[in-house]
Amino acid sequence: MAIPNQFRLVVVTPEKTLLDESVDSVQVPLYDGMAGIFPGRAPMVGRLGFGEMAVNAGGSKRVWFIDGGFVQVSGNVTSVLTNRAVLPEKLEPSVAEKKLAEANAIVPKNEAAFDAKEREQERNRRIISVARKSR
Repeated sequence: MAIPNQFRLVVVTPEKTLLDESVDSVQVPLYDGMAGIFPGRAPMVGRLGFGEMAVNAGGSKRVWFIDGGFVQVSGNVTSVLTNRAVLPEKLEPSVAEKKLAEANAIVPKNEAAFDAKEREQERNRRIISVARKSR
């Protein structure tokens, strides 16, 4: 059986379906690294982290900032379920820099507060990185 040239990518947030189209490949930020997905990939489920999702289709590349969630590859469909997916030009690095400074100033009183601080720091660092890369 021949491997298809493309697969269906569906990106869903709590508000709506942002993307539902055929693509050549996608690279997603997992919580522990990046994953490249190509046609014919073995089924998988992964936990998304914060960062850049790169979608390649028809010779062009589009980038989105992904704010956690899950990715599932099943058959010829890859589903990205995320809290938020934002085009880089819609990101506000100055706001993220302010939020990063606020997170850096927090003195955590317990392990849960420490984890929340680290998560907020990582989210805002990634927003700044994705926004600056696209400009």
